[in-house]
Amino acid sequence: MGSCSNVESNRARCPCTWEPCPRKGICCECLRYHLSHGELPGCCFPPQAERTYDRSFAHFARLYR
Repeated sequence: MGSCSNVESNRARCPCTWEPCPRKGICCECLRYHLSHGELPGCCFPPQAERTYDRSFAHFARLYR
């Protein structure tokens, strides 16, 4: 993983509830990881939806249709 000069401020604002995540606060790594798995990162979802850990595009579309 790369370094990020904003990791602490990013981590403080990150709404992701998956605590063992090694990418927390390194937004570019998080986005790269989730997109490579065909999903969106938790920060794209409202709190209740994020807590389901369903990060699929279909879940996102259902929320905003």
